[in-house]
Amino acid sequence: MKALVLAGGKGTRLRPLTHTSAKQLVPVANKPVLNYGLEAIRDAGITSVGMVVGDTGSEIMRAVGDGSEFGLDVTYIPQEAPLGLAHCVLIAAEFLADEPFVMYLGDNLLVGGISSLVESFRHRPCDAQILLTRVADPRLFGVAELGPEGEIVGVQEKPLVPRSDLAIVGVYSFSPAIHQAVRAVRPSARGELEITDAIQWLIDTGRSVRSHVVTGYWKDTGRVQDLLECNRIVLELVEQDIRGTVDGLTEITGRVSVEPGAVVENSVLRGPIVVGADTKILSSYVGPFTSIGPECVIQDAEIEDSIVLGGSSVHGVSRVAHSLIGRNVEVSRAVGTPNIHQLVVGDHSKIQVRA
Repeated sequence: MKALVLAGGKGTRLRPLTHTSAKQLVPVANKPVLNYGLEAIRDAGITSVGMVVGDTGSEIMRAVGDGSEFGLDVTYIPQEAPLGLAHCVLIAAEFLADEPFVMYLGDNLLVGGISSLVESFRHRPCDAQILLTRVADPRLFGVAELGPEGEIVGVQEKPLVPRSDLAIVGVYSFSPAIHQAVRAVRPSARGELEITDAIQWLIDTGRSVRSHVVTGYWKDTGRVQDLLECNRIVLELVEQDIRGTVDGLTEITGRVSVEPGAVVENSVLRGPIVVGADTKILSSYVGPFTSIGPECVIQDAEIEDSIVLGGSSVHGVSRVAHSLIGRNVEVSRAVGTPNIHQLVVGDHSKIQVRA
């Protein structure tokens, strides 16, 4: 059994971060979202992975390499433009050959992995197995409609009037029959080859399509609020691990991970939090559900429920919360008069200040 990992797309909902970085590499608890998926695939016993990449392909390739770091053998499949999930299957046909496979969206996070789902597919083969979860606003997702016996009778892609609240999770299992389906469908109104249309073709032609409702945590990390929520969930699993240098004036409560080379002085750390390698936290408060990347500086500041990416600094500011701070960003207090806010902000950013 093989895996097809989708790591293309433009990440428009995460701009400005994704102007310069792949959305799949934005970290949750200091680890790229993509890594969680690759580890889940490996833990499910799959080693041969095809990875569809787009404009950010070079960055993905630098981060993943040949896959050996994850115990995988990765083959890269370029996609000229984001033309839909079914198009990804279409261009991966040579790699996938006639084997069943798991398709995993690289910006999705499914806590608990996929081992049981893969085992279910192996022991009860079908032409498509899709995972479903109940969501508050199904208009944002592919949606499945179930019949009276729980069977799948239809699927829709981001419908204006959803027929159910069951969203399709970004992990699928397919038999080789999906290749005929993706060749049969035509582009949608969005100009894309939709995987939901291919699944509907399987249903309409009498193929076996099975579903499973996910009760654990799943999130599409396409928006800032989704990343922050994932960060909170994953940090709940953090264990106490102090490998950096923490002085005697620092107060630590809860589960706190301080990576090697990090220095913490005269500060308060309230977990769960992760402090990246070679980061400095000086005379500051770092509150729950915060992950601070490598080589950052937090000084005379307060921050909580936030993600800070590598190389950034927060100096003399209180209080930062519910924030996503990109790489090599400087956040500091303005001094002198008049009392002004001085901002240098990129496209598609969101700033909230208290007047």
